[in-house]
Amino acid sequence: MRKTNTEVVVVVVVVVVVVVIIVVVVVVVIVVVIVVVVVVVVLVVVVVEQLQHTAWLGIELVEVVVVVVVVVVVVVVVVVAVVEVVVVVVVVVVVVVLVVVVFKLAKSFSAY
Repeated sequence: MRKTNTEVVVVVVVVVVVVVIIVVVVVVVIVVVIVVVVVVVVLVVVVVEQLQHTAWLGIELVEVVVVVVVVVVVVVVVVVAVVEVVVVVVVVVVVVVLVVVVFKLAKSFSAY
């Protein structure tokens, strides 16, 4: 009985740790994205105010800045989303492998 109990405890602990890690990663990533977007928007507003009346080769610098900022924000969000998904997938795979290994070990021990 003790072996099965320790198996269950180990599995539960591993699952809880993994869930906590995933939640922390997701929250941190979301916070970082929000902060980056806010900072970028503030910078754009400031730059646009500064460049309101300057034209460069017939193109308003404001338009260029806005386009660049939009592209940067989109890229950052996409990269962050991809990284988040990859991290979650890796963590889940690792946990599944750990659980399987623990069960195999426990079964091989209980066989003796």
